Formats: sequence, C-alpha cells, structure tokens
Amino acid sequence: MLYYRWKPQFQIYQPNKHLLLGQMPLPDAVRELDGLRKLDPQVISAMYDRYFPDIYRFVFYRLNNEQVAEDIVSDVFVRLLEAVKRKRGPQTNLKAWLVSTAANVVADHLRSAYRRPTEALSESIPDLGSSLTDEFDRRHQTESVRQAYTQLTFEQQNVLALRFGDGYSLEETAAVMQKNVNAVKALQFRALAALQRHIGEASYE
Repeated sequence: MLYYRWKPQFQIYQPNKHLLLGQMPLPDAVRELDGLRKLDPQVISAMYDRYFPDIYRFVFYRLNNEQVAEDIVSDVFVRLLEAVKRKRGPQTNLKAWLVSTAANVVADHLRSAYRRPTEALSESIPDLGSSLTDEFDRRHQTESVRQAYTQLTFEQQNVLALRFGDGYSLEETAAVMQKNVNAVKALQFRALAALQRHIGEASYE
C-alpha cells in the first residue's frame, strides 16, 4: 500500500504597500484626484471628511489651540480648492500636499504670533495657594516646551507633529514627507535631541 505524505500549501502574505503607508490604493487615489480636478462636490465632501481629522491633529499638535487649529485646517482646504482652480493642485499625493500646506500656514501663523505675543489666561484655576502655584508651574513647563519646539527647524517640527501628534508610523511619515524611513529616523532623533537641549537651556535662563 502506498502512502502519500500531505504537504500543506502556504501562501505568502504580501500586504498592500499603500495600506501600510496609510495611502489609498492607486486606483482610488487616481479617481479622487480626478474628481478633485473636476471639482466634483461629492468627491470634495468625501475628501474633506477623510483628511480633516489627520490635518487637524497635525496642526493642533504644533499650536495646542483648538480654535486656531480649526481655522487653519479650514484655510488649508480653501487653498486646495483655489490651487485646483488655478491648475496648481496636487498631482500625485493629496495627503502630502495637505500636510505640506498646513505646515506652511502654521509657520506663517507662528511668525505672526511671535511678532504679536499673547498669552491667554487659564479659565480653570481651581483655587489659590498651592493650587495656584501648581498651575503656574504647569503653565511654565508647557510654555518652555512650546518655546523649545519653535526653536526646531521646519522639518524637525513636522516630523514630531506627524509621529507624535498624528501618531503616524515611520513608513507613513516617510511617505508624507517624501523621505526614506532611515532619513525619518535620523530626523526624528535630531529633533528630539534638539528639543531636549532647548528645554534644558530655557530652564537655566
């Protein structure tokens, strides 16, 4: 009697690289861009719903102000439509275009705020005494981090906002910033080192 040994057949799983990078599959991305160029209302509405949360988190991480973040993100989408009308909209990666534009608007806002510094008073100071001291310490620490963050380079601010504000993976961050993963790792390392250095310098001032 002959016996046959059963050999299990395994299929190697190859994940969709577009999904790993947080991008739409190519056909969907092409249709989205095509609909955007045609100013299709349904495409524009779906695009807004899809990308607004990510762009908002990116901006809010850098500014820590809900109202300003909402205003800036809305402005970014207005700029997108204006660019499309002038035939200067994104050609391949819509998300990267939105992040890049948001980063530029944030940079303009920070330069303007630096020329006209303002500080909103906390509306939730619980009471006086030690609580007031704790509130002052917390605000001072937050202000130190914010000031240190503004000392970083444009790319260093962006990589930290994407990685820790939006929670992007290294691969997703690399796709948005149009860099390879190793370059993003190095940029993130330099950004964190510079941030720590600036915070240390501020604490001795």
